[in-house]
Amino acid sequence: MSTFRTPLLVPPAPFRISHDDRLMLVGSCFTEHIGERLSAGKFSALVNPFGIVYNPASMVRCLERLWAENQVFDKTELFEHAGLWRSWEHHGHFAQADKNAALTNINRAYWSGADWLHRSNRLLLTFGTADVFALRDTDQVVANNHKMPAAHFVPRRLSITEIVDGTLGILQKIKIKIPDLQVIVTVSPVRHLREGAVANQRSKATLVLACEQICQNLPFVHYFPAYELLLDDLRDYRFYASDMVHPSEMAVDYIWQAFCDAYFSSGTKALLNSIEKIQAAVGHRPFHPDIPEHQAFLQAQLEAVERLQKEWPMLNFSTERAHFER
Repeated sequence: MSTFRTPLLVPPAPFRISHDDRLMLVGSCFTEHIGERLSAGKFSALVNPFGIVYNPASMVRCLERLWAENQVFDKTELFEHAGLWRSWEHHGHFAQADKNAALTNINRAYWSGADWLHRSNRLLLTFGTADVFALRDTDQVVANNHKMPAAHFVPRRLSITEIVDGTLGILQKIKIKIPDLQVIVTVSPVRHLREGAVANQRSKATLVLACEQICQNLPFVHYFPAYELLLDDLRDYRFYASDMVHPSEMAVDYIWQAFCDAYFSSGTKALLNSIEKIQAAVGHRPFHPDIPEHQAFLQAQLEAVERLQKEWPMLNFSTERAHFER
């Protein structure tokens, strides 16, 4: 009997991710999807301290700057456009009408990210595109073009060598100081169609080949096939959002489950399942909150929280406890 698809079996990784680990995630908007699920599952995770970053060159520069710990941003690195002060290294959500406020927020995120990176033993990098915009005057590859006029930039595609050499350099530096570091690299399944489908496929191919070389050079770096799970396993427009660019919620859930199976032990998955049940209970909206049955439900949830808190004292259930105690 035909299954009408070709399931992609992701083998278990040679290491595990647990609630004792500290994770940093850097990359495209798909990184945000995985980061949200990790954070909801009470993992210690920091996502994109510079905001969403799509290309590997900007991701490497982000990591290099955070790892240096002494490279805060100054006012000369900000520019004004459409009434907001912005940075070429940051996503648009850092933009502010007041220059000092923008700089304060950027450097607050910098210090937090630098501290977190130096204490992280799990790093997830999601490459979104190899097609970049370089400033015409300086040749600097920007993390975000902020919808500035095209005349400011020279568009080009990063080479495999550029991506590999830059990524190897920073990961080797971090590994020296954090011996138990394990790194996951992946290619975002989000389509970049500004220049068309052919350009997108060539860009993705560049990223896939770069990831292969990175993993071949560094045994502590491992490839997770997020791109292939959507493009080759699910392989259907039903699994895209209405914009036909981003994966749907169902597709993200499918890829997340493959991630869980690859990197979580049975014990971690059991804990995650318990946490998800409590969070589902938080989302429950009763029609009659004052009846004895609902009060018993709240008490049962509080007891479940207390059991988990006792077994996992490093996890923070203050929000859930406050909800059930109301």
